[in-house]
Amino acid sequence: MTSALADSSAAFPKAGDKLPPQTFGPFDMPHLARYADVSGDTNPIHLDAALAQQAGLAAPPVQGMLLMGAFEPALAAWQPNLVLQRLSAKFLRPVLAGESIVVSGRVGSVAGGRVTLRLMAHNAQREIVVLGEAALIAASGA
Repeated sequence: MTSALADSSAAFPKAGDKLPPQTFGPFDMPHLARYADVSGDTNPIHLDAALAQQAGLAAPPVQGMLLMGAFEPALAAWQPNLVLQRLSAKFLRPVLAGESIVVSGRVGSVAGGRVTLRLMAHNAQREIVVLGEAALIAASGA
């Protein structure tokens, strides 16, 4: 954990605070296969390079829920005394096997002990691939 993450967890977040960028990946084929096994998302386009190419992709796309799942550990590392209450995401473009994402975000509002963030995941070309929103609340006993 970097000092920026450790320092930002000391105070309750306020509007405008940033979730420091964190890299996840690269998402390799064994990772996609393991995720398919545990999630039940066995859509063959995620596991078959030839099928992905037939669909016009250079490689199999990473499962959307696997990408969305990267937000939670980024949030937990940033603010360990808060817990995720709600998470939503919109997938804007595919992330392909072998690629990584960089997750970041910004606090939009803080009200009634609830912190709402706007989240983003970028690819190596700095294109936004996932937009999300998260609501966090204080952990019990925190």
